[in-house]
Amino acid sequence: MRRHWLLFATASRYALTGHARNRFAMLLVVVYIPVWIALAYVTIPDEPAPFRLRATGEILSPPGNHLTQITGALNAVTLIAGFMMFAATFTGGAFDRRLAMAGYPRYHLVLAKLSALTLVCVAVAAYATVVVGFAWPPRQPLLLAAALFCAALTYGALGVVFGSVLRREVEGMFAILMISILDVALQNPLSSSGSDSAVVRFLPTYGAVQASMSAAFSDASAVRGLVIQCLWLVGAASAGFLVFRRRTRNALSPGWVRWVPSPRNRGRGTADGPLVARTADDPVCHRPPHRKARDVRGR
Repeated sequence: MRRHWLLFATASRYALTGHARNRFAMLLVVVYIPVWIALAYVTIPDEPAPFRLRATGEILSPPGNHLTQITGALNAVTLIAGFMMFAATFTGGAFDRRLAMAGYPRYHLVLAKLSALTLVCVAVAAYATVVVGFAWPPRQPLLLAAALFCAALTYGALGVVFGSVLRREVEGMFAILMISILDVALQNPLSSSGSDSAVVRFLPTYGAVQASMSAAFSDASAVRGLVIQCLWLVGAASAGFLVFRRRTRNALSPGWVRWVPSPRNRGRGTADGPLVARTADDPVCHRPPHRKARDVRGR
């Protein structure tokens, strides 16, 4: 048990260190969230914007600037979480692959990334909720923070997927940016006349939007919206785990054995030293084979 905890703690330290070195993401958290929410409050008119909340069936008429602040907070937390996890996965992919090929358990690496993502999303969601509360008090602040947290987790998992399958950094950044903007903008009653359409139910943050609107402007429960968002979260996290597992897989066939010169006895016996058997799990096997190395069946 102590060994598993040590492996998990080591991997978590590496993951958190990688996030802490991303200073641009830290700047986005500190500056982008309050600036975006403040601009929405100042520039958008405070005229009532009636719309029907699909999760509860209520007709809500919040001020337009308050409504835009909620969608802006959702857009901000999803972008930041997606960017951070994409950058961490994209830049640390080779390091994770080397660790896995050297025998580091992949489950510990995945759990460490998930723990780091959870901590980041908790901080971002709490910060965004506090910033919104400076302008006006939401009806259910805890539920609002939970909705922001689930949305950030979902896009963080999508960032892991994009960081594992895309080959260029600009491709992943553009994908996260466009998906987040379209996702939230289509559900904002002020910017989209089709926000009540049945199509929006298939968007990644549909559950979070429904829960956050209910939490901000209504006293009704929006647990159904959180459940829907959790389904998206489970799907995105499962996809991220499968992609990560495939990316760090061992390309050699099971049971593969090769004879290579022993580094300790090089120069003794034969010109290249005695031959030592190495299995597919040994990191030595992934070095270019020596010209004298041969398959065990040919020995």
